[in-house]
Amino acid sequence: MAQVTVTIDANLAIDVMMLAGTKNPQDAVELVLRDYLARGRRTELRTGDAADAHRLTMDRPPAQEG
Repeated sequence: MAQVTVTIDANLAIDVMMLAGTKNPQDAVELVLRDYLARGRRTELRTGDAADAHRLTMDRPPAQEG
C-alpha cells in the first residue's frame, strides 16, 4: 500500500487523537478518513449520485381528479 506524508497542525492532531481514542496521530487520521468515506458512501446510497439526477425531475404524471 502506498503511503502519503501530510503535515497538519499539532493541536488538531491531538484533538482528533483524544476524540478518536487513539495513541498516535496516524491512527487518528486514518480513522477519521475511513469514517468520512463510509459516511459519504452511506449518503450516496440513500440519495443517489449525479447519474441518478433524472429521478429528481418534475416529470411526474398529473394527479387524477374527480
